[in-house]
Amino acid sequence: MKIIIAGAGEVGFHLAKLLSFESQDITLIDTDRDSLSYADTHLDIRVVRGDATSIKVLEDSNITATDLVIAVTASETTNITVCVLAKQLGAKRTIARISNTEFIDRKDEVGFTKFGIDELISPESLAANEIELLLNQSAFNDTYEFENGALTMIGLHLTRTNSFVDRTVKEVAAIYPNLKYAPIAMQRFGTQYTLIPRGDTKFKEGDQVYFITTKEGVDEIYKLTGRERHEIKNVMILGGSNIGYKTANDLCKNKFNVKLIENDKEKAFEIADDIPSCLVINGDGRNVDLLLEEDIQGMDAFISVTGNSETNIMSCLVAKSKGVQKAIALVENMDYFQLSHSIGIDTLINKKLLAANNIFRYIRKGEVVAMTKLNNMNAELLEFIVKDCSKVSGKKIKDIDLPRSAIIGGVIRQDIGIIALGDFKIETGDRIVVCCLPQSISKVEKLFI
Repeated sequence: MKIIIAGAGEVGFHLAKLLSFESQDITLIDTDRDSLSYADTHLDIRVVRGDATSIKVLEDSNITATDLVIAVTASETTNITVCVLAKQLGAKRTIARISNTEFIDRKDEVGFTKFGIDELISPESLAANEIELLLNQSAFNDTYEFENGALTMIGLHLTRTNSFVDRTVKEVAAIYPNLKYAPIAMQRFGTQYTLIPRGDTKFKEGDQVYFITTKEGVDEIYKLTGRERHEIKNVMILGGSNIGYKTANDLCKNKFNVKLIENDKEKAFEIADDIPSCLVINGDGRNVDLLLEEDIQGMDAFISVTGNSETNIMSCLVAKSKGVQKAIALVENMDYFQLSHSIGIDTLINKKLLAANNIFRYIRKGEVVAMTKLNNMNAELLEFIVKDCSKVSGKKIKDIDLPRSAIIGGVIRQDIGIIALGDFKIETGDRIVVCCLPQSISKVEKLFI
């Protein structure tokens, strides 16, 4: 697939890096010489220096033969312009990064596709949505919903008290035969090795395990893992960035009690005016005395989304030391993901990874309607729609030639989530959630083409 990425900033470079690993034909356009030079020496891609809104630059990048244009510059006006021009010049599909979430909320009303923009993404909006989902599933460190929660992916760290520990998948299934869940991936404690669990795979203390479950199954997993569903009502947010603002606004609408700390006085007053139900404090969130004064120990959750990853991590550690149940930190450095559990923070989120996950489904073959990468694990979770011509249509799961490094986690049929076993017969129109390692992705895709 030929892909043009406009913008060599954090999101653009990260996307180019991930896509180049998959041997896609990538062209990266930017006006900044240093950013392009770094990308050119570190990635197997073509770089073009110039303004992506220039018709000549797009033509020089072979826009007429391009399958996908992804505009992720810092300017949403530039991104929208690039996509409109690209579509008119022959690009098959376009995606624009925007910061004004109003565009996403009213995209059907405005009809951006008529202008030539197929999809709008906002990394800040994706991060805010991820935070809200994590607060709703308070005991878990990673979560993702398919079709409004018909199936839910949850990730958790196994502790000594979990009834799963030292039992195989088959043994757990025998003890709890009515459980509506399926383990889809795990990472052994202290390793970077991701494995797809089978019947004889044993759960061990310290494992990071991912499950697919139904709405009813979430409560069952809470009980089974010994986790308590703590109701989260009091939330403290550090940082009035776009993510902090949107998170505070969304949580206040859902009747959470929100305190937001912002160091910039002018921005603090603006947020206070825009969100009257949010208590906004103008101060330095790195000041432990200020956090104690604002009753950090009485908070159910602490969310740090300043522009500095180290500040976010350190403030979350302070929150955990004061007894806060849930701490979520925004980080820019992907390497920090390796450290999240060992240093005691519940969840790290990364805008680049969230944006990449959202965009990746457009380069997958087959009818992929949702996709996420598992945090800090070398695995993808894909939701396919089964078509008449799909090889899996009309087959039982046990008869599908699925690679060993892939597993069907669940099926959504007529908006109902099903944890499907070997004798389940797949039909046209079903939505199949598959977890697979990178080496099996192309083979899985062929089953749904």
